[in-house]
Amino acid sequence: MTDPQPWSLTKPTAVIVLADGTVIEGQGCGADGIACAEICFNTAITGYQEILTDPSYAGQIVTFTFPHIGNIGTNEDDMETLDRKTPSSVVGAVFKAAITSPSNYRSATRFDQWLKSRGIIAICNVDTRALTSLIREKGLANAVIASNPDGIFDIGELKKQATEWPGLEGADLAATVTSPAQSQWDETSWVWNEGYSRAEGQTHHVVAVDFGIKRNILRLLADLGCKITIVPASASAEEILGHQPDGIFLSNGPGDPAATGEYAVATISKLLETDIPIFGICLGHQMLALALGAKTVKMHQGHHGANHPVMDHTTGKVEIVSMNHGFAVDGTTLPDGVKETHTSLFDQSNCGLAIDGKAVFSVQHHPEASPGPRDSHYLFKRFIDKMIDKMAVKSPA
Repeated sequence: MTDPQPWSLTKPTAVIVLADGTVIEGQGCGADGIACAEICFNTAITGYQEILTDPSYAGQIVTFTFPHIGNIGTNEDDMETLDRKTPSSVVGAVFKAAITSPSNYRSATRFDQWLKSRGIIAICNVDTRALTSLIREKGLANAVIASNPDGIFDIGELKKQATEWPGLEGADLAATVTSPAQSQWDETSWVWNEGYSRAEGQTHHVVAVDFGIKRNILRLLADLGCKITIVPASASAEEILGHQPDGIFLSNGPGDPAATGEYAVATISKLLETDIPIFGICLGHQMLALALGAKTVKMHQGHHGANHPVMDHTTGKVEIVSMNHGFAVDGTTLPDGVKETHTSLFDQSNCGLAIDGKAVFSVQHHPEASPGPRDSHYLFKRFIDKMIDKMAVKSPA
């Protein structure tokens, strides 16, 4: 296959239409079709395959600010969704440069072919800097992305669809990406030239509530000796506690936390009545905050990228972290007995909490994504240490 010519003078074969009527033209480079979603931007310069298979991006179109996306190809190892076979949750992707032939020894499939196989509608030859500036100025926007090799689009109808799409507020998308049934996990982290392996001699049983969990979270837990049972987002407290866990993990996921909280908050509230250590990430952090009586808010442009500075107030250190969220916990609503442990140094938004006197904590960012590269891995060790402390109390020497 020959590489497409960048900035082609041929007619557009893909468009983005925003709810305000803005029309952006380009060339289709993924699946054909039409889809409504919220459009955001991501500032990461690596990890595009992980981003596009992260279930937290359900219902969104991702604009990549880095211009050259796809030049290292794709492979089966770098997926983040639990089920590698199902289509991706992300709706669409936007790139500046056309996709070229891959140049990486790990590449198995061209990126454009991979996009088509995953059902991701994509557009290239777009001024992504201008689109990013528009999102920064006006906020996350409802949009339609459409790709048609014939270049025929009913712009009026696409605008109508973008305008009528209800958006992510009030949307329980965790229910659309969660595991359909209970399962076990024992895969450990990838090692250079060796790939993945299987955990042995697990000493801590963790039940992971899957709101849209990423594979690398599970791998880091497995690295630290955890036997992991994954349960669906709808699992009851009785079902979770029936596994007799040493720790409970609340995963990342997409959508409006208040909508998912309609059923998850009651479950988490019951789990908080126990003395079992609990650790939450991303949507899991927001779910925990809601269960404690705090509130969540829709953000203007969200946080999506791998260069976000966050202050850990318990250590006094600044970490460079990966972020992916359009909703945030309102730190001013945290109740007495709950302290704010992390804040964003971009906008001072809440990025972590802990309950005084309990082995319960959570963070908004993604410590498993390794952008720092491993600034935040200590959070997993902190979770393990809390389980060890609880086990020592139950079984004193």
